[in-house]
Amino acid sequence: MFHNASHDACVTRRSFLLTGAAMAATLGLAGCGSSSNGSSKDDSKSGSAGSASSSKSLSGKLVVFAAASLTESLTAAGKIFMKANPDVDITYNYDSSGTLKTQIQNGADCDVFISAGQLQMDQLDVKAKQDHEDGLDFVNHATRFDILENKVCLCVPDNNPKGIKDFGDMSKKLEKHSILLCMGNSDVPVGQYTQKILAYYKLDEQALANAGCITYGSNVKEVASQVREAAVDCGVVYRTDAVSEDLKQVDQATEKMCGRVVYPAAAIKTAPNPEVAKAFLAFLKGSRASKCFEKVGFTPLAEG
Repeated sequence: MFHNASHDACVTRRSFLLTGAAMAATLGLAGCGSSSNGSSKDDSKSGSAGSASSSKSLSGKLVVFAAASLTESLTAAGKIFMKANPDVDITYNYDSSGTLKTQIQNGADCDVFISAGQLQMDQLDVKAKQDHEDGLDFVNHATRFDILENKVCLCVPDNNPKGIKDFGDMSKKLEKHSILLCMGNSDVPVGQYTQKILAYYKLDEQALANAGCITYGSNVKEVASQVREAAVDCGVVYRTDAVSEDLKQVDQATEKMCGRVVYPAAAIKTAPNPEVAKAFLAFLKGSRASKCFEKVGFTPLAEG
């Protein structure tokens, strides 16, 4: 199938509330390099699953809101945490960071938020260094840290029908109106990074969309899906999604083109289960969780 590009032809927005279903997506990540019985020497280290439960038994439901690009790796890491803390049940809500920010703002129960961009976290953090107009006070700033770095890449269908070589070639073909690009919506971090890339090449996004050269996804998984199904000629996604979805990568954006892609994490002030939230964040800084993230191409930034 082939999508007509325009905002009216955008992919239907949907949320990913993934619990057990997301677990199935992580079979290739199971254990993230640890032994099959789940034991590891890393359990004795700060921030590991073992140390998180050693001083006090953790229990209850943990609700994690996370960028869709974390679906496979974070779910895999969570399995390790729950194995070490069997009385804890983690529920995931994976979607675009903008959608998750709005849900938190509207009062959704959330213990931990991991965004694919600083903007969405800043908008919920009254103590954020960057100025913003929202003035919202939802983030427990003391728990906030930068957890991961990702890269933005250009992907094409397996047969690459338009022979797109790299971002420069993409820009030339867009100028000629000879290809269809899929990118994230403007409220989605991957869409915002793509907008910077288009600006870098001095391309007019709105004019290209009106000309039928751009179609949109409500989160990075939808963009990846359109590329995988060859519904578009190319798409801009994160490197980790290209790896997870086994997409053909033809180029990777430089920092000059779109800036650094850094994921912040924090507990929410109204977290229903604050103790487990803090323990889970500490665990995510540890080596066992880092292996899950590294397996799909993330670069861990925090050390427990």
